[in-house]
Amino acid sequence: MEGVCETKSCTTELKSVEFGNHQNGSLMETGLGNSGCSHYRRRCKIRAPCCNEVFYCRHCHNESKNSPESSPLKQHDIPRHEVEKVICSLCDTEQDVQQYCINCGVCMGKYFCGKCKFFDDDVSKNQYHCVECGICRTGGEENFFHCNKCGCCYSNLMREVHRCIEKAMHHDCPICFEFLFDTMKDVTVLPCGHTMHLGCLREMEEHYRYSCPVCSKSICDMSKLWRKLDKEIASTPMPAVYQNKMAWILCNDCGATSNVQFHIVAHKCPSCESYNTRQTRGGPVGGSCSEMMHCEYNLIDKSSILLIPFIFSWVFTLYFSNLVMRVGYKYIYFMYSNYCWDNIHI
Repeated sequence: MEGVCETKSCTTELKSVEFGNHQNGSLMETGLGNSGCSHYRRRCKIRAPCCNEVFYCRHCHNESKNSPESSPLKQHDIPRHEVEKVICSLCDTEQDVQQYCINCGVCMGKYFCGKCKFFDDDVSKNQYHCVECGICRTGGEENFFHCNKCGCCYSNLMREVHRCIEKAMHHDCPICFEFLFDTMKDVTVLPCGHTMHLGCLREMEEHYRYSCPVCSKSICDMSKLWRKLDKEIASTPMPAVYQNKMAWILCNDCGATSNVQFHIVAHKCPSCESYNTRQTRGGPVGGSCSEMMHCEYNLIDKSSILLIPFIFSWVFTLYFSNLVMRVGYKYIYFMYSNYCWDNIHI
């Protein structure tokens, strides 16, 4: 009889273990996909340590507290690493930050990071925690490396080719002014090393802006467009009074300073043959009033001479925009396509 009892006892214990595994599996899926916000699918809420209010995630908190309707004196962001309490979405039990509810046992997030106090049921993002960044990112740890000088994670494809800039991601996007380091949008690295939102870069493209908004260097290979400008300048002779005018220019691409012949369309850098230049001094502004008045466009009176630089700038802007439209995209090869990655912060 003792043997039978021992056998029954062992059988009961085995059944209990099997039931426990099945129960844990069930709790892992319980409520999956039914809870969360527009930012994350998760089965818990967080209590903000700053204002003691409950939100699904830090983005929900920041959007609520920084909305235009909020008082400027009360606007603030949540200190994410200081979150200490979470509330289970299934049983409403408030507890310390952990992956499984202490009351009902449900998994509050398939992906859980105790350092970032972060929960997410959508593990298809391949989340991982970067120790150097101090935050969680998406895309798979094996596909990215952390650049210590740039202070952020880049795609492995950029390991040997990207240009390092100190804290390249620790600033606002130069177009929309959203902080880039923890943005949820796609980010791209320009050939010059500066970073910005990929969507903002697309908007620049739509407005025919092909230079970095930070350093003014070309963001793509413009050599074919420069050859078109060569032809345009050759077919657009300057009036006789301007044919011997010289102007000092600074090249935005190579940084060289040169003294070149003035032209209303554009100035070519003799060092790198780029037209991405700016005039620093010289040109028609340095001419005398008598020379201006004897220009073949002598309809301009003395009171209008001061407007000539502004007229030149306005004409050049319109001319260059129309030229780019005529040239078309087939002459422009955007190199930044190789510098885009989807290592988005979460």
